[in-house]
Parts: sequence; structure tokens; C-alpha cells
Amino acid sequence: MSTGSPVGSHRVVSPAGALPQAADRLDPDPEITEDEVRISVERLNLDAASYRQLHTAHGGDGEAIRAEVLAIIERRGKMHNPVTGSGGMLIGTVDAVGPRSPLGLKPGQKVATLVSLTLTPLHISDGLARWDGDSEQVPTSGHAILFGRSIAAALPDDLPEHLALAVLDVCGAPALVRRVVERRAVEHRAVERHAHATTVAVLGAAGKSGSLSLAAAKDAHAAKVLAVVRDEIEAAQLRGTGLADHIVVADATDPLDLAETVQDALGGRGADVTVVCVDVPGCEHGAILSTATGGTVVFFSMATSFPAAALGAEGLAADVEMLIGNGYVPGHAEYALHLIAANPHLKDLFIDRVGKED
Repeated sequence: MSTGSPVGSHRVVSPAGALPQAADRLDPDPEITEDEVRISVERLNLDAASYRQLHTAHGGDGEAIRAEVLAIIERRGKMHNPVTGSGGMLIGTVDAVGPRSPLGLKPGQKVATLVSLTLTPLHISDGLARWDGDSEQVPTSGHAILFGRSIAAALPDDLPEHLALAVLDVCGAPALVRRVVERRAVEHRAVERHAHATTVAVLGAAGKSGSLSLAAAKDAHAAKVLAVVRDEIEAAQLRGTGLADHIVVADATDPLDLAETVQDALGGRGADVTVVCVDVPGCEHGAILSTATGGTVVFFSMATSFPAAALGAEGLAADVEMLIGNGYVPGHAEYALHLIAANPHLKDLFIDRVGKED
């Protein structure tokens, strides 16, 4: 058994010198090195931005979506959408563990990978034959490789696997929201004894990462939590859940309308923390304008253009901190599962989105 790089650089086919996420192609050879783990794949979860792009590009034709996803995996050795630059994650059973793997996994464990499919060597053996292309979750067979510096979590016993997958797919969002809200509270108390309490606006609040972000903001004792959704259908889904203090309908891609709507809901000022969970492009400037001077914008959507965000903030003379939600905060998986267990309404939102069973 050979020794590989803990960051997976030995799996890069091209270009030379790249790390797996930036690579054009990876080698999904099932033979593992001393610190790798091989997973028998059971289900992929495509990230929302990637699936929306594929769905739009193919006019909702499930067969065409299925064919393109399979072609991407076969061509690149990973699921890395070349348009959105994003992938998703997967669940499966640990098949083999190298003797020097630091991940603490054991053969036979059911796990979810908490690293992106854009850097995970992946081989599909069934041609995605069991997937109709009409949902983000993809039942399939094959294998995937985890490196020494990968992350995985054992699936909980008290949630159906497809529901656990949906939660763990976005578990970085609530953990970072809690950290940001709690940090701002500490900073405000240190600077000013009677500083106003933190307000939070979540754009795309009815989705997976959005609803978890609402729950995290509440858990972190934000003074006011505002849910921004795209239509009355989504607003109705959130009413009565207790996840938000106010719910408003606005187009997150219309900067001026969005900012006016948020400021009206928050008493004439922007949010201290604005969380972007919208899975379509063009929300950067609206999020910046919706944020108070000295506030923080957290971008969780993979549809975000970070050059547009940076240059837009500069052009608007906006003094805001901007954070990229990188999907990893220590303890993020456990925290997301805790939020689901603690809030039946939140769990119901996820069930409505992904279904009760296959």
C-alpha cells in the first residue's frame, strides 16, 4: 500500500501542481493509499446552485440532467459542475480504511462526507440508472475516496438517511451564523454598554441552509430575525414555525427593492448580519445594501460572484465585512442535527423539501 498526500494531490490527473478542488480531472482508482478511505456510494446530494443551473439549462428534462451529471463525473473523476463550480456531497458505507487514516472511520459505518464533491474522487458504476433527474438527491452505486484531511460524519440513527443527507449538506451555514451573531454580541458589549442588539436578515430563508440559519440566529439570541423569501408560498411555509420574527417577500436580485424591504422591516436601518442563501446569481449588491454600516454579510450560496461582491462593496462605499461560508466550522454537523432535533417545525420544513421516503 502506497503513501499519498493528505490533501489528495496525488489524485490529480491535470493540471500538474493543482489541488483536487481546482483540478480539471481526478483519478478515482479504487486502490487506496495508507491514509485514504474508500466509500461505497449510495446517494449523492447535488448542491442547490448546481442543480438549479442544470435544471434551467435543460428545461427541466430529467433525462438530460441525468446524462449531463453522469458525463461530468466520467469526464472529471468527480462531480464538479463547470458552470457553477460547485458539487455537493454524498452518503455511503465505509468500504476500506488505510492503516494510517486519521479520520477514525471503520468498515461498515454509514457516513456522510462533509467535503465537497468538487474535490472527491468519484466513480459511478450504475450509470445513475435509478435517478430520474428530478431532484437534488441522486440514488446511485459506485465508490468515492476520502483523503487524510477530509471530513466525514457517522449518520445519526434517529433520522432517515435522505433527511440526514439534506441537513448535513448545509451544516456549515448554521454553525457560522451562530459564531458571527455571538461574536458581534460580545464586541458590542465591549464597546458600548447599551449597544443595540444584533439583527439578522436571511435571504433565501425557506431553503435548507436558509431555514437552518434562521434557527441558528434564534439560538444565538439575535434581537430580531428577518426571513426574506421570494414569494407568498415560501412565506406561508415559514409562518407559525417561530423561526423568524418577521417574514417579507422580496426579489433578492433587485438591489434597491431588497434593501428598501429589509430596512423597512428593521426600523429604517440595515441588518447587522445578512446571510445569503439564495441559489441564483445576482444577489451580491442587494445583500450589501441591506446591511448596516459596520455589519457583516455571510455568503453561503455557491451562485455568488465574489468579484461582484468585492467590487460592488467598493463601488457603493459600503463599510461591511464579507465572509465566505466555506462549509466547515468545528462541530458543524452535530450542531445542525441538534437544531433539527430541537425544532419540529424546522424538521417539517426539511421533510417537505426532500420528502418522507424515497
